[in-house]
Parts: sequence; C-alpha cells; structure tokens
Amino acid sequence: MSIVAQVNDQTVEDGVSSRTPIANAKVIVTDALGAVVGEAVTDSNGEAKIAVPARADYTITLDTSTLPEGASLAAGGTNSFKLLKDSFVTQTKRVTFIVGQAGYSSITFIEKVAQRAADGVRLGLIIALCSVGLSLVFGTTGLTNFAHGEMITFGGLMAFFFNVTIGIPLLIIAPVVVVLGGAFGYAFDWVIFARLRKRSIGLISQLVVSVGLSIMLRNFYLFQFGGRTRPLDDFSLQVGMDIGPIKITPRDLTTGIISLIVLITVALVLQRSRTGKAVRAVSDNPNLASATGIDTQRIIKIVWCAGGALAALGGVFRGLDEQVGFNMGSGLLFLMFAAITLGGLGSAFGALVGGFLVGLLVEMASLVVPSELKNAPALLILILVLVLRPQGILGKSTRVG
Repeated sequence: MSIVAQVNDQTVEDGVSSRTPIANAKVIVTDALGAVVGEAVTDSNGEAKIAVPARADYTITLDTSTLPEGASLAAGGTNSFKLLKDSFVTQTKRVTFIVGQAGYSSITFIEKVAQRAADGVRLGLIIALCSVGLSLVFGTTGLTNFAHGEMITFGGLMAFFFNVTIGIPLLIIAPVVVVLGGAFGYAFDWVIFARLRKRSIGLISQLVVSVGLSIMLRNFYLFQFGGRTRPLDDFSLQVGMDIGPIKITPRDLTTGIISLIVLITVALVLQRSRTGKAVRAVSDNPNLASATGIDTQRIIKIVWCAGGALAALGGVFRGLDEQVGFNMGSGLLFLMFAAITLGGLGSAFGALVGGFLVGLLVEMASLVVPSELKNAPALLILILVLVLRPQGILGKSTRVG
C-alpha cells in the first residue's frame, strides 16, 4: 500500500492551462499522531511514492523550501492534504500539488452555454437509457416502480465490485453487469410483482410495495457499500479534449456514443421486431393484445429483463461520470419520472425524447440558478406538463367517462 504525490508547475496562457512536472521536491507523510511514516523526493515525472503500512489517517505535506527558486503554490493551493482511512479504496492513493498559476481563466457566456449543452446531452442520454425500462414497465403493467433507481444502483455497485474489488477490467465486465442487471429485473417480477398480479393485487398496493422495496434495497446497499462515493478504477483519471468550445474526456465521449447507439437499437427493436411490436401492443392495450394471441405475461417478463439490463448499463455509465454510491440511482429517480412524463407515460419513444430534454434542461439551468438547485426546473416542468398536457409530448390523449 502506498501514497503517490505528484508536484506540477502550472501555467495558463490564453485560457489554456499546461502542467510541467517538478523534480526534487520533498514530500513527507505523517500519521494521525504526527509521527513521520515516510518521505521521498519527486522524480523526473514529478512523482514521489511513499509506502505506508496500512489503511489509516495520514497527512501528506509538500516541503515548499525544496521547490525551485521563485516557485510557489498556486493561488488557493495547499501544501498539505489529509487522507482518511476510508479513502483507500485501492492499494495506491494519489494526491497532486499545484505550483505556479491557478487554473482560472475567463470563459465567455457562449462557451459556458456550449459546455453546458454538451454536458446536458450526455446526462440526457443516461437518463433516457435508464428511463426506457421504467416507462415500458408502466406501459405494460400500469405499475409506477419506485425501486427502479435501485436497479441502476445495482449496476454501478456490481461494476465497482468486479472492477475495483476483484480487479477485472471494466471493458470485460460491463457486458456481464448488463446481463446481471437483466436477471435482477427478471427477479423483481418473478419473485414479487408477478405474484401480486396473479393475486389481483391493485396497482396502488403494488406501488407501495415498490416503495418499500426501494427503501430496503437502499439501506442494504448502504450497509454493504458505505455512505461515501467511490470511483471505478478504469478511466478515472483522464484529461479533457478540446472539441471547439467544449471540453470532454474520451471516457465521457465514448459513453455518450455507446448510449446513443443503444438507444437507437432499442428504438429499432421496438419499431421493427416481432417482439418489439408485441411490447408496443401490450403497452397500448393489454386486453386487446391478449385477445389477439399475444402472451402478455411473457412480454412483461421481457420488459422487466430489458429494463433491468438498460438500468444496469446506465448505472455503469453514471458510476464513471459521478462515481459510485449507494443512492446513485435514487438520485436520478425523479428526473426519470420527469422524463417519462414529459415524453409520454408508458411510451418508450417518449422516454427517449423526455430523457434527452430533461438532461439538457438540468445542465442548462445551472447557468441561471445555483448548481444545488439545477434539478428544480426539471421538476417544475413535470408539474406543468401534468397540468397542461398530461399525456406528454408523444403520449395520446384518452377519453375518460
């Protein structure tokens, strides 16, 4: 087990920052009692590696007197970091000291809008990916599944377990996580909701069951995983690429492209395949679909499996984007509800459109409201849509009475 400290000299020119490693800078590691555990000087790559005996609380200090002549810490920078025991999720913990200029630069409003739009598209694709299963389950069974967020969390936690705990590369394990997510969705239906439907339990009672299931699973995740968010090992340290006025990491660009491909594939399957047409038929009118010979129970099982698989994939992508946590799925739940309401309740295509629009709205809202409140406009849209157009953008109005 070790701590790797990196010391970089940063310069900013025309809004673009660049970093140069600083060699021969001394770094000292002390324990919670102040005793020196180890010290080292940085090499030509600006890195100093200090072995530590165990997971514990440590303080890493940069000896500023060993910096090159004229060099000093960047504005707002620190020469000391405190690492807590729980922060050692892998065998190596890295910290970075910045010398020189702080990386602040003036950004025009147009550049901010472009960056937020790009972030919104990426978030919207993840929300759409996660929302499709929620929307299809509602369309085929009438159930509003409040435990769908925990299906997303399941995908993120499984990815963390295989990638960080066991050490399997994410590219290898991601398809396995998707399959496990599909099996998890099937188990939801087979163990609980199929039995409730068979006993003709009402939708309100099933909704209450899903709320209880959500609370139970969230607390189980908290007990097993802990309350702190943790990164996946693979692709966690990447430098953003400049694409015109926006900056995006190769990881985020790749996950966005994969999300788009998966969503297009889902749309084509629903539109053109025999099973997809059966799913849409059951969503439109379950009784009529059953009367025409469609096995509605089989279609519902397929929908639960597909919804679980898509939610698990969304959990993996969300874990790469925002780190993995026990409540990562529940944090997206109301945004998913806003998405499927905006797009059209029970419509898979509505979930695609609504998820994309909600993600874009959430990120763009941070331009005018504090980032802590950026979800509020999306929830306001949810209320307005329910009042003004309850069927959503792609939903069909129905006559009551």
